[in-house]
Amino acid sequence: MAEVDATETEGGEEAPKKRSKLPLLIGFVLALAGGGGGFFAVSSGMILGGEKEPEKAEAIVEEPDALPDVVFLPVDPLVVSLGRASRNDYLRFRAQLEVYTRYQDDVAAIMPRVVDVLNGYLRAVNIRDLEDPSALFRLRAQMLRRIQIVTGEGRVRDLLVMEFVLN
Repeated sequence: MAEVDATETEGGEEAPKKRSKLPLLIGFVLALAGGGGGFFAVSSGMILGGEKEPEKAEAIVEEPDALPDVVFLPVDPLVVSLGRASRNDYLRFRAQLEVYTRYQDDVAAIMPRVVDVLNGYLRAVNIRDLEDPSALFRLRAQMLRRIQIVTGEGRVRDLLVMEFVLN
């Protein structure tokens, strides 16, 4: 009894055995190998269909996009009286329509109707909206929509405001 087994303690219980670190080491090595293999597969284009790089650097140079085939038609200048509730007396408005070249004659033929629509809209707009500096974007979108309705869909591409002055 004098000899005590090395695995026993004073209470007669056995000390827990040390676990082997071999499974942890194998898992770590496999994780590194899997990550490296996945990176190689994705970067080489084997997985997820990576884009093929051009053979020469000259192939990267692209031609600039061609400008659209448009003309600019001037709209007759408008002077709209604002009434007594405004700090200003008049609104001077001048614009141009960006029109596809093939529809230039069609839009020019109904330009008096376009001026009428713009004149009627600007007279009906609330004075506070005209005096608000940020309202020009909203007003421009509304006027463009009305012009597109009058001229027909797809003929007028944009409305460019050249002058919007409150006097």
